[in-house]
Amino acid sequence: MIVLGIILVVVFGFLIPIPVLSYLGYILIVVGVILLVLGMAGRAVGGRRHYY
Repeated sequence: MIVLGIILVVVFGFLIPIPVLSYLGYILIVVGVILLVLGMAGRAVGGRRHYY
C-alpha cells in the first residue's frame, strides 16, 4: 500500500499533473504507515496479526 502510494505521488504528482490521483497517493501512504505501525506494535489489524 505504501509503495502504491509512492508510485501515485511520483507519477501523477510530478510527471503528469493529475491532482486527484496525487491526493489519493498521499492518503495511501498515510494509511499504509498507520497499518505498519499498528502491526509492529503487535496489535491485530483487520482480524489479522501479521501482514506478509
